[in-house]
Amino acid sequence: MSPVSGAPGSVRSAAEVNEQIRALWLRAGGTLSAQEREEYELLVVEWAAAMRGEMIEAA
Repeated sequence: MSPVSGAPGSVRSAAEVNEQIRALWLRAGGTLSAQEREEYELLVVEWAAAMRGEMIEAA
């Protein structure tokens, strides 16, 4: 499995995480294995946190 994020506390943009989510789906061919599903879920949580951070900064 590829690493989901950098060092603990590192912050990636929502666009960066979204790109990784898209790449995961492309690699998986549209059907995720159990391991890929776990990676996807972590990425979605990271993406949501990045979105919240970007929305707060924009306000």
